[in-house]
Amino acid sequence: MLTIRSVTFRPAAWLLPVAVAALAASTGLATTGAFAAPQAADRGAKAEASDRNDPHARAVRQLRFGTADRPFAADSPWNARPIGVTLGTDEIPKAKNYPTLEDGKWSTGVFVASPDDKPVTVLPLPGRKGIWDPDAETMRDQITIPRWPAGVEPASAADGHGDIVDPVDRMIHSFNVLRFIDGQWRADQYAWTKLDGRGWGEPGHYFQGARAAAVPTMGGLVRAKEIDDNDEVFRHALAMSLTHTGLSPDPAYIFPATSADTGAKSNTGKVPQGALMMLPPDFDTERIKDPLLRKVARTLKVYGAYVVDRNVETPYVIYVEMGANKSPMKRGWHPEFAAELDRVRGGLRQVMSVDRWVDGNGRPMSMDTPQNRFSLRGPWKRGGNDAAMKSAATGTTATAAAGGDRTGAGYDTRRQAVVFPAGEGVTVLVNDSGRSLQPVTWAKPEAGKRYKLTATATGGAKLQLQLLDAGRRTTLFDSGELADGASRTFEWPEGQGAVRVTVRSGPGPGESSVGGALVPVDAKDDSKDVAPDKSDKSDKSDKSDRTRAKTQDKASPGSAR
Repeated sequence: MLTIRSVTFRPAAWLLPVAVAALAASTGLATTGAFAAPQAADRGAKAEASDRNDPHARAVRQLRFGTADRPFAADSPWNARPIGVTLGTDEIPKAKNYPTLEDGKWSTGVFVASPDDKPVTVLPLPGRKGIWDPDAETMRDQITIPRWPAGVEPASAADGHGDIVDPVDRMIHSFNVLRFIDGQWRADQYAWTKLDGRGWGEPGHYFQGARAAAVPTMGGLVRAKEIDDNDEVFRHALAMSLTHTGLSPDPAYIFPATSADTGAKSNTGKVPQGALMMLPPDFDTERIKDPLLRKVARTLKVYGAYVVDRNVETPYVIYVEMGANKSPMKRGWHPEFAAELDRVRGGLRQVMSVDRWVDGNGRPMSMDTPQNRFSLRGPWKRGGNDAAMKSAATGTTATAAAGGDRTGAGYDTRRQAVVFPAGEGVTVLVNDSGRSLQPVTWAKPEAGKRYKLTATATGGAKLQLQLLDAGRRTTLFDSGELADGASRTFEWPEGQGAVRVTVRSGPGPGESSVGGALVPVDAKDDSKDVAPDKSDKSDKSDKSDRTRAKTQDKASPGSAR
């Protein structure tokens, strides 16, 4: 069972509006940039001078980010605007169907809860063993959402998408195959993301929505209320799917995506999920008669569209909020509209590089902010009442108190931590499955590069990370026991092939929890580590890590990532 606990967050700050003048008409839609290899933003005079000539930086905006109407942070890839892009040469191939703007059963709805809404428990679909939780990589027998709005109507097609926004907890609950059956809500898959976060997965919490690219279905969605808002463009990147002839089999996805369809090997195209697609600056948008498609095309020149899913036999689909009913195709076949959709297809290209980025407020930003590589997902096994957390780095042993048995201890996806219920004594759990380091292709640890592990714990709980060789006989790195706020910085060892994570509850009697973050650090970063533990008298210079103390490991062999 997964119960999403109600947590009070600090309200997101009102972000300063970007000032001045109205948009220039057709001549103002100069190309901005996109993604390939993330580059740091240019914050100098050159960037400022460029912005003075950029009508989008000068457009009057009154935006509050991290809300149901304007989801995600200002520096989310969804809200960021690329400047100075280099486009690829490959065209999206034609397919059996024409491209489309989808606002019907294959799209999604967005349903916003109120503080007074009651909780609802979602059960598995009939005949299923559970609800798939891709973050925990396990089946849940049920999921309880603390506030469930009235009027939830998920998409009726096979995907059954529906996103529920909880402004109180500042969360988006993203469902796949959500159904109301015989008076009971049921679903096939569940994931969540922060309403004011990036709107994309990170290597640790790698699955944060129902799309194949691991994003919520409202990410990049054209919302009904913004279609006729008198703006020239949609002020965010759009969400797009391609069919198998357009999608790449390898790589199946690139940054910022952290996943792709399981059948990606059958793809025959060249565009990976996570790619940003844009129209070139000379693409004539003003000849498009349909106002929605014209606004979409303008947006594709300014923000672009991220590829987040795979469809069936359609060159591209751009997703519009379900029920908007703005497509002329809803009223019958329109050959001129279809021809313009196809002309957009012929113009779209993958962004291969970008000079710099600005956030939703027009401020310079970077896309290469370090992201957490570490997760506390299971499976976990008991270390035993007299189990020890042995540190190769310190030579010390911490033994669990006898009688520590916290029934129900395990990974809580909402808290991104292992939670130990209230009880007496110390419980030790061990995970050597390798799942703590999900192998996101663009974020695999690299030997010789520096990383920093930081523990986040409550109630006296502690975290330990050990990196071993593939045979699990030699410990190449041992963090020692890390209490709340403690950290270790180290070079990723050569020959690492297995991972062991050990967590230890506090002594009780109250609840305790332990989480952690593992992020890459710059080679020039000389910040000091926080001591792992008061009882740890080891040399904090990490000398023991560099010498790689060799300890024999008697654990049973298992999979390693």
